[in-house]
Amino acid sequence: MSDVAFVRWDPLRDLLAIQHRLNRLAPGLAGWTPAVDLLETANGYVLTVELAGIDQNDVQIQLHDGNLTISGVRRERESAFEQYHQIERGHGSFSRTFHLPAAVDDHAITADLRDGVLTVTCPKAVGGPAHRVEVK
Repeated sequence: MSDVAFVRWDPLRDLLAIQHRLNRLAPGLAGWTPAVDLLETANGYVLTVELAGIDQNDVQIQLHDGNLTISGVRRERESAFEQYHQIERGHGSFSRTFHLPAAVDDHAITADLRDGVLTVTCPKAVGGPAHRVEVK
């Protein structure tokens, strides 16, 4: 009679292994979604986005027809001498679009990336054409 080895089944471990294999097959296609808070004040809208590990040059902000779009990329660390045992932080491209209920002054929008948190302030005003916002 042959010996049979029993192994406790861990579905989470199996799902993580499948996700890891898919990411290796198509890196960057899955993307990721940063956490966002959007609040309205009496004077405008304030959007905060968690972007730890992202350079300000890798973030784009655009306003068009009342839609604020934040997009960018978190680059993957590459090293020939490291082996990851677990990866939970998303890498690759992302894009989030938010409809602002009231018109905003596109020339007065400010964006500040500090300590891994992007804060975009959009003062309420009369709408205008599309405008690119520089991240500071």
